[in-house]
Amino acid sequence: MIKCVVIDDEQPARELITLHCSNLHDFQVLAAFDNALDGFNFLQKNGVDLLFLDIQMPRITGLELIRSLKVCPRIILTTAYRDYAVEAFELDVMDYLIKPVTQERFMKAISKFNFYNHSAHERPSIANSYNEAYIFLKVGKGQIKLYLKDILYIEGLKDFIKVHTLHKVVVASERLSYMEEKLPENKFARLHKSFIAALDKISGVQAEQVSIGNATLPIGRVFKNEFLKKFLLNQKDH
Repeated sequence: MIKCVVIDDEQPARELITLHCSNLHDFQVLAAFDNALDGFNFLQKNGVDLLFLDIQMPRITGLELIRSLKVCPRIILTTAYRDYAVEAFELDVMDYLIKPVTQERFMKAISKFNFYNHSAHERPSIANSYNEAYIFLKVGKGQIKLYLKDILYIEGLKDFIKVHTLHKVVVASERLSYMEEKLPENKFARLHKSFIAALDKISGVQAEQVSIGNATLPIGRVFKNEFLKKFLLNQKDH
C-alpha cells in the first residue's frame, strides 16, 4: 500500500487530490492538512511514501517545508503558479502539477512515481527494455526502424522531421508532435517548437541553449520550465 499525505490550504484542492487517489489501487491517503506545520508534525511521526504538497500557503510555504525535512518522501507539488518549477525541481520533487489538476495529468504523475518507486532489483529490467525499444518511421515509400537509445535529437520541418542519431540522419514523413507523443517522456524532452532532445545525450545546458555532440540547440521560452525539470530529474537518476 502506498501511503499518501495531502497538504494544501485550499479545501477543494485537498478533496480533488484525495478523490484522484481513491481511484487508484494500493494508494491510501493517510491524512490531509490545510497548513504545512500540521503536515510537518505528522511526517515526523509517520511513514509516508508520497506527499502531495501545495507551494503558496500561510506561514510556511511548501518549498520551506521540503527544506526543513531531513528525510523526505517522494513529493508531487500542486500549485496554481508556474514560476517555481526550476526551484522546486532543484529540491528533488517528483512532479509539478498546475491546478486544477486533471485526472489525466494526475495519472501521468502517478506513472512517474511508480516508475521511480520500483525496487533496485527491478530497475535493470526497465533499463534493458529501453535499450531494446524502437520506433518505425515513414521514409519515402517504406518504413525504417530506429532504436530509441540511438537518437540524439529530432528537428521538426513542417510535415517532416530530421532524426539525428549516433550513426546517421533520417528524414521521415512525420510531425514533431507525433514524436513527442510517442517517445517516453522520462527519456526525451521538447525544448523548442522545432526540437526534441534525448535527455541522456545532452552534454551541456546554458541559459538559452543545450549542447548535444557537435550541435547547439535553442531552448524556447514556452518549453523552458518543463524541459529543465525533466533534465534535472534525469540527472538525478544517473
